[in-house]
Amino acid sequence: MTPELIVWVIVFAVSLYVLIRASSFFTDSAEHIGLFFGIPPFIIGVTIVAVGTSLPEIISSIFAVLGDASEIVIGNVIGSNVANIFLVLGLVVVVSKKIYIKYEIVHVDLPLLLGSALLLTVMVMDGTFSLPEAFICLAGLAVYLFHALTARRRSKGGGEDGAGTKRENGRLHPKHVLILIISAAFIYFGAKYTIDSVIKLSEFLHIGKEVIAASVVAVGTSLPEMTVSIIAARRGKPEIAIGNILGSNIFNVFAVMGIPALFGTLTIPQNIISFGLPMVLVATFLFVFMTQDREVRTSEGCLLLIFYAFFIGKIFGLY
Repeated sequence: MTPELIVWVIVFAVSLYVLIRASSFFTDSAEHIGLFFGIPPFIIGVTIVAVGTSLPEIISSIFAVLGDASEIVIGNVIGSNVANIFLVLGLVVVVSKKIYIKYEIVHVDLPLLLGSALLLTVMVMDGTFSLPEAFICLAGLAVYLFHALTARRRSKGGGEDGAGTKRENGRLHPKHVLILIISAAFIYFGAKYTIDSVIKLSEFLHIGKEVIAASVVAVGTSLPEMTVSIIAARRGKPEIAIGNILGSNIFNVFAVMGIPALFGTLTIPQNIISFGLPMVLVATFLFVFMTQDREVRTSEGCLLLIFYAFFIGKIFGLY
């Protein structure tokens, strides 16, 4: 590798790490501030936390559009959704041997997962993703957040009122505000240099920007969800892992596609249409079929990992 290529690889790795860590700090401080102002925890869960965990994808996608590299957006969404099911769920099942799922989780969210995947497919088949389609996705996001909000309320049996309660100390600690501001700045620079480095690496390696986004960037931004899901499964709470995958994939389609498209029309590369979209549909339908009997076995987890290995090899043209 040339010295310049090595420099850009380092810039990519550091900026992606900064983006992910800063998003985590931003979400934590936003939670504390939300609780201080009396926002109920269930609302924080479906708004601040949901948005916070997708901040790396959203902000980096906005920079991609502004940097005239909008194909990165669809690559990011496709890669993240495929990785969440094939890689994250596959690893969770293999690590846990077998996971059992609460029926309510898949029963309520599966139609939204299927719907979001099908909607994404029909929207990008023409090779572009325009402003009206962005508004449709944002409408879908509103429906999903409303569903998540009402479902959370029902699960708590109305035990939390709309006013919420303030934190016990009755005051807002200045450090949370400071962390929020500083982490927002790091998110900005992390996202900017992540996209800049992806563009440079694609030029050096003669690889499509959407390929790097669908592989390395997607896995990198999925690492927090992967860690949380594996830990949750090991602790006997697989429903958290399943809910994480469901929510992340739905949110990716509606928010990570919808919000960046407000800043410009997204270009959809042909290899995404011919291969990426079918893989998302395959992953989604496999997820539906595997969760129907409320348990996912080790053999099924291994199959998911095989699918992911095939996906990565294919997009890089290894076979």
